Amino acid sequence: MEWSAFFLSLCLSLISVTILLVLGLLIARSLAWKRFVGKGVIEALITLPLVLPPTVLGYFFLRFLGRESMLGDWFESWFHEPLVFSFTGLVLASVIYSLPFAVQPMLRSFESIPQSIREAAWCCGLSHWQTFWRIELPLAMKGVLTGCVLSFAHTMGEFGVVLMVGGNIPGETRTISIALFDKVQTFDEGAADSMALFMLLFSLVLLILINLVGDKHLQGLK
Repeated sequence: MEWSAFFLSLCLSLISVTILLVLGLLIARSLAWKRFVGKGVIEALITLPLVLPPTVLGYFFLRFLGRESMLGDWFESWFHEPLVFSFTGLVLASVIYSLPFAVQPMLRSFESIPQSIREAAWCCGLSHWQTFWRIELPLAMKGVLTGCVLSFAHTMGEFGVVLMVGGNIPGETRTISIALFDKVQTFDEGAADSMALFMLLFSLVLLILINLVGDKHLQGLK
């Protein structure tokens, strides 16, 4: 078991989920309650990573994050390191790649909240922020938790985008999925079996814990 690769994947997933939680809430709530021109286009762009092959998406990341791009050149001039084949580049790519897994469940949860509940909260003197924090967020919590779990699991297991954007640099971009692939390529079946089994058990325990937390939260709302 390559613990360094596992902990790097864990760190990448936690950072990505933290960013996606904020972005997901902002995007999902805006799409759920606001009507504006181009809304369908924005929803399509957010969903695009679900249908694009990971290698194609990874290629676009290489083009737009490389040192020849405006963003890549700016990043390297300020931080004196390339954005691609770095942990920072992996985080940026993971956030974009996992964005639909976070937004979609949150969006459906916010859309299921009747507008009359929000209006009643405003009539009771709650501000828009208080309504979101005390009314909307608790009611949409199941979707929020689902989005976080899906994006975390997706980031932990992503392979194509990681390989294209980050390569296979030990301690920096070598994630658990890349390490497992290497073991299979070198016919190290014992190491591959242990890594695959560990990730299976880890994912199962994580889902069980999340379901328990979600059930307790829903019971608390009743």
